[in-house]
Amino acid sequence: MSESSAIKPQSEASAPRLLFESGSPGRSSFYWPAESEKGQTTIPGEFLREDIPGFPELGELEVLRHFTRLSHRNFAIESQFYPLGSCTMKYNPKVNEVVARLPGFAQIHPLAPIEILQGAMELLYDLERILIEISGMDCISLQPSAGAQGELTGLMLIRACLTEKGNPRKKIIVPDTAHGTNPASSTLCGYDVVQISSTARGVIDTATVAKVMDEDVAAIMITNPNTLGLFERDIEAIAAVVHQKGGLVYLDGANLNALMGVAKPGHMGVDVLHMNLHKTFSTPHGGGGPGAGPVAVKEGLSEYLPVPRIVKQNDKFELLEDCPKSIGRVRSFFGNFGILVRAYTYIISLGREGLEESSRMALLNANYIRKKLEKGYQIAYGEPCMHECIFTDRLQHKYGVNTLDIAKRLLDYGFHPPTIYFPLVVSGALMIEPTETETPEMLDAFVEAMLAIAQEAKENPDVVKNAPHSTPVKRLDEARAARKPILRWDPGQGGAE
Repeated sequence: MSESSAIKPQSEASAPRLLFESGSPGRSSFYWPAESEKGQTTIPGEFLREDIPGFPELGELEVLRHFTRLSHRNFAIESQFYPLGSCTMKYNPKVNEVVARLPGFAQIHPLAPIEILQGAMELLYDLERILIEISGMDCISLQPSAGAQGELTGLMLIRACLTEKGNPRKKIIVPDTAHGTNPASSTLCGYDVVQISSTARGVIDTATVAKVMDEDVAAIMITNPNTLGLFERDIEAIAAVVHQKGGLVYLDGANLNALMGVAKPGHMGVDVLHMNLHKTFSTPHGGGGPGAGPVAVKEGLSEYLPVPRIVKQNDKFELLEDCPKSIGRVRSFFGNFGILVRAYTYIISLGREGLEESSRMALLNANYIRKKLEKGYQIAYGEPCMHECIFTDRLQHKYGVNTLDIAKRLLDYGFHPPTIYFPLVVSGALMIEPTETETPEMLDAFVEAMLAIAQEAKENPDVVKNAPHSTPVKRLDEARAARKPILRWDPGQGGAE
């Protein structure tokens, strides 16, 4: 089957029987030895209970098929295009997994003496040097376990630096095009958030920053490219305004996949930067972990970085704990080591030229989708985008079809929907990020599906408004599901929700 066949809606799916509706009395998927065979019961009597009323009795194959069917309902980058904007759901090369599972990496103990961890320390030390080179910064900590923790760590560094100068200050400037966790990180670090609005072009105006920048502002948090997929061309001028008043510039590096190997934040006036290894350097993404959000700084902030710090002395790697100005530990041991190994593998596999090519392909793919979909959807901003593009549902809204309807209908075409209703500054947003890993054939199939839905919205809007039609579970009452979830199946309930 060719990828282009994905443009045809899937047939109506028949819902499989629930486990509670399957099996028969006496059927079992295991053999429990009798007491006489072993001389004693396997489980102590105080831990045994009577039969659970109505509990299904199933054979091994029934159980296996049930959970295999459930696993097939999951979307994964290995099976389908995952166009979630802002999330950068790029493919994780399997060589990364192979290397991370090498016994010398996978089986070392974090409490082992440093003398027998020299290989691991060398990898971490080299990864630090590589990320410093990619970012244009001076020093780095690999400890933070996620982008949000990286944000908090970066703000803690800023606060420690300004406190030592005599005034931690009170406010953080956060544009409306910044990532959603920036205000939360600022508040957690004890700052008040000053939000500024982007211009009609979707970028920050230097004059707007100058109006709110004073001696009470500790820093500005910028996402570049921002969440509209646009590059902040005035970032150097903005940094100069902030620095003139004694503030610092924090760059949320979640969108570094658009800059990697092409431009360096450290050359833009940035003082602190976090990097999402799962977004940019192809480590696993989602599920509450694993993750890593290294924080890089300019030299003036290096003495505040978390401890321990890896240092090289006489061809031997050691851990430096004696750093009086450090903010302390933000993560146990040396960070999320297995994820750091995967990122290191990805980087050295591609090399300098490969990293640059990846970023340029991500930009090319996003602009390819942008131009193709302009036939059926209204683009939020008219200028070329970076690694992600944003449309609105304005053209479909006059037929009674909204962004959520479009997202649900995409499921019938076999695609995971893009990010919807984000960023908040775009009404009815559809945020699409193809990354560099998708082929032209897959992008064309996605575009054809999106254009087919735009046509359906005109000619037969009900088919879109009532989607999905082919999934095992139809559209749910999401408000009710969130407020009154049904977490246990009961006979006569009509299936689990």
